[in-house]
Amino acid sequence: MPVAEYAEELRERLPGVEVRRAETPAEERELVADAEIVTGMSIDEELLERADDLRLFACAYAGTGHLPLDALESQGVAVTNASGVHGPNIGEHVVGAVLSFVRGFHEAWRRQQRREWRHFRARELQGSTVTVVGLGAIGHAVVERLDGFGVETLGVRYSPKKGGPTDEVFGFDEFHDALARTDFLVLACPLTDETCGLVGAEEFDTLPPDALLVNVARGKVVETDALVSALRGNQIDGAALDVTDPEPLPEDHPLWNFENVTITPHNAGHTPEYYARLADVVAGNVERVVATGEYDDLDNRVV
Repeated sequence: MPVAEYAEELRERLPGVEVRRAETPAEERELVADAEIVTGMSIDEELLERADDLRLFACAYAGTGHLPLDALESQGVAVTNASGVHGPNIGEHVVGAVLSFVRGFHEAWRRQQRREWRHFRARELQGSTVTVVGLGAIGHAVVERLDGFGVETLGVRYSPKKGGPTDEVFGFDEFHDALARTDFLVLACPLTDETCGLVGAEEFDTLPPDALLVNVARGKVVETDALVSALRGNQIDGAALDVTDPEPLPEDHPLWNFENVTITPHNAGHTPEYYARLADVVAGNVERVVATGEYDDLDNRVV
């Protein structure tokens, strides 16, 4: 998806604002020198040193861990992210993965390849319990798309008192209580010190043996060796992994060989609507800045 499309989306929404796109690193260094608002995937400290007038960096990713946040903050630069842009597409990805396992599409595909007309057992999603870890924009989108399937939903988040869209909300200290009731475990949380290795051997021991793991968070949220062991020991029914640890997954990794594992190459977030949704957020903030001259009340602000 060429970034020129993003620039055009911004121009359509901001007809009274000059939108300039750097086509080369040299042009980037030139343009950033007098820009008050910069948007893009990343900005490093060397480029930041040239940005004397910068007041807002609008990151085109939802995650901002790759940015020099301390340096941006000390320079008085506000930072926003792309939170919410991925909601619809990743929500659809999760529901698609769950339904594929429930109805046995992965098994149907294998039998089709062998031209084998032989029945297999399928399940129903209705009446099951889906636990969603992380109730941000993606977690909300997943729960919204599960509405109508007749499932019970459990949410796990840092601050359970904030509530959420699920039928019940648990804190991380109650994680195992939720796991014990879980048929489908959806990981949609950011990677933090608390969530790194969140799902390991003890968690797989707690999950019912017919549970399915769906990971659209980060690979390191799951302990890979524990996942492989759980799959080998039939401790869980299967896994749908959009992210892995390591990533990319090496060709000789055992996860490739499980018939009850679906692997997608970290592309649940792909959507042709990405730049349009991102431009809605960024343009809205630019319009607010133009109207007020202030950078305090911005959507998706992280710094």
